[in-house]
Amino acid sequence: MNKEDKFVITISRQFGTGGHEIGAELARRLGVKLLDKQILNEVASRMRTVEDAVEKIESRNPLWRDDFTNFYRTYMADAQYDGQEQGETSHTLFQAQCDAIRKIAAEESCVIVGRCGFDIFADHSNALKIFIHSSVDCRKRRIAEKYDISEHDAAAMIVDNDYSRELYTKKFTGRDWKDATNYDISLDVRKFGVNGAADFLMRVIGDE
Repeated sequence: MNKEDKFVITISRQFGTGGHEIGAELARRLGVKLLDKQILNEVASRMRTVEDAVEKIESRNPLWRDDFTNFYRTYMADAQYDGQEQGETSHTLFQAQCDAIRKIAAEESCVIVGRCGFDIFADHSNALKIFIHSSVDCRKRRIAEKYDISEHDAAAMIVDNDYSRELYTKKFTGRDWKDATNYDISLDVRKFGVNGAADFLMRVIGDE
């Protein structure tokens, strides 16, 4: 990745790994834009019919309000695809999201958390695609501490979110979310922590 030209860093992550925080820290250190919830806002502004649904999801599920995959939860399981119109709606929303991401990335360097960024920029000449993962036990402890919940509840959140992300990715890209060949770097963060992972990735990028 050449930092002298416009670049894209994509962060895909298992739930509870701190991947969002790692992406935010990389964006801060590199002095570039972080693309996460703002994409949701741009998509919503293009398709105002979904704004109420977005607000309801955020108020009902505040712990996951920054996780865009939950916006598509009702579209993920095959049993929930009741008709052509619903399927077309979900694909329209996904395409609007992709267009928004590409538009921003064409104008400036950025770090993208989630949103199938690895697939959107699969052929980009100056992109670094990263997958953040960790053990279930490590993620349970982190989520339990972060949200002040039991490890049992944390485990349920992990299963739910990982499953949602896996189905979301498969549905809209046809790719296996955890396939290492999708990425340039696959990083187990068990021994790193957020700052340690950011330190390591910055050394890979060549800035520290």
